[in-house]
Amino acid sequence: MVLIIVLVVVVVLLALYAIASYNGLVRLRNRIDNAWAQIDVQLRRRYDLIPNLVNTVKGYAAHEKTTFEAITEARANAINATGVAGQSQAENQITGALKSLFAVAEAYPDLKANQNFLELQEELSGTEGRIAYARQFYNDSVLKLNTKIQSFPSSILANAFGFSKREYFEADDTSRGPVSVDFGA
Repeated sequence: MVLIIVLVVVVVLLALYAIASYNGLVRLRNRIDNAWAQIDVQLRRRYDLIPNLVNTVKGYAAHEKTTFEAITEARANAINATGVAGQSQAENQITGALKSLFAVAEAYPDLKANQNFLELQEELSGTEGRIAYARQFYNDSVLKLNTKIQSFPSSILANAFGFSKREYFEADDTSRGPVSVDFGA
């Protein structure tokens, strides 16, 4: 009789552990989906600011056509990007193009003093901070899920219920370094 009670208690405890582990995996998966949605919201905000910023700079530096084309192309690529890797690559392209745009703006003192440009630059700067925070939160959530998926015994449940590793949102090597600008052309 005691053996049956012990077995029932063990089975119940295993079932409770399995339920708690499964719910933990679901919670982490949903947190990642939410974090990705927050990144998307901030990126959309960034995309909306870019045309206004480009148009403001165009008024002062109309001959910087290649810079404007590069940022417009980068924005279009970012809007159409899919998946974490594609979005990450497109965002790195936008970051490089924005650095070039701000480098162009440095050459025009009247533009740097323009109130509209300053407001747009400040708004974009704030948005960049929110994007960085959202990326960090996303990557932290991915780390937690990936760790849980790869850890025993929760890896058994993760495999049984089809939970899979998620990709990190990473910057590429070119977006980490300085931007080269040549006004000689």
